[in-house]
Amino acid sequence: FALKLKEAKATAAARPTVRRNVSAIAIQREGDSFLLDCGEGTQRQMMRYGTGFAVRDLFVTHLHADHFLGITGLLRTMALQDRTEPLRIFGPPSSRGILEQVVSLGADRVPFPLTIEELHAGSRVEYDEYDVVAFPADHRKSALGYAFVERERLGRFDVDRARALGVPEGHLFGKLHAGEAVEVDGRRVEPEDVVGPPRPGRVVVYTGDTRPSEETLEIAKGACLLIHEATFGNEEADRAAQTFHSTAQGAAELAAKAGVRRLYLTHISARYADDPSVLEAEAGEAFPGAVIARDGLTVEIPHNDGEAEGGGGDSDASTDKEQGERAGSL
Repeated sequence: FALKLKEAKATAAARPTVRRNVSAIAIQREGDSFLLDCGEGTQRQMMRYGTGFAVRDLFVTHLHADHFLGITGLLRTMALQDRTEPLRIFGPPSSRGILEQVVSLGADRVPFPLTIEELHAGSRVEYDEYDVVAFPADHRKSALGYAFVERERLGRFDVDRARALGVPEGHLFGKLHAGEAVEVDGRRVEPEDVVGPPRPGRVVVYTGDTRPSEETLEIAKGACLLIHEATFGNEEADRAAQTFHSTAQGAAELAAKAGVRRLYLTHISARYADDPSVLEAEAGEAFPGAVIARDGLTVEIPHNDGEAEGGGGDSDASTDKEQGERAGSL
């Protein structure tokens, strides 16, 4: 799951600021590229940070304008680039009507196949080696979060053990690793003789706009990465609750309880645009190593083979880069 998270586009709440655009996150897995939300100006951020426009699917969390107004312009640019590949737009319940209006806005027709599908809590969009699972967000409108869930991987193949059992290198190694027993000099060698237990896949959870919730806690348990909104600081805790948003500390407390490996906070209010350090400090009290995401951030998520990163979250373990700088490949 060579997964690269590119928060290359937008980390602001409600409106853009000089330093932050409104919501959009790109996730890339090998040849697949996805957008999570697509606020106003997303396509320019995609150009600025070099994510490319080969988006396979687009997932909209809810229908507040700062999460979907960028779709119209993005589709027009894709058309001008002679896109022919189909595009699917997924949204929460009752979103189809507005998303259809966004797609059809203006006189130009989208010249490539495009479908809009409504998802519900528990819906699962299946891909070859991973799924995207929708879960309910605690926001005022119909809203979903999304979890990218990789399926289990094969256990590690013990080359030395296989050689000691007399298995010649080559296709027999492949058969054993795939779970098929082989015969060597009249002896039967079983896969479990040389292959370790299955290894867990990676899980990346994006909440969209939400208050901390039991649903997020449940789906984020043990996740490699939680991307949680953190609109306000502690001094605005009452307002956060009233507007169905989160404080940085509230998000961090949930992350610590869920046992996630890394926490990145996004959807930052304009009041913290120039200096979000207060949010990072408040989050760090509950989850050491919590990071306030910035536009242009790139994070690569290593395989989770059971080794703890320690401390609830270790910022040194992440491979985030300065704006515009690319992280190396896995």
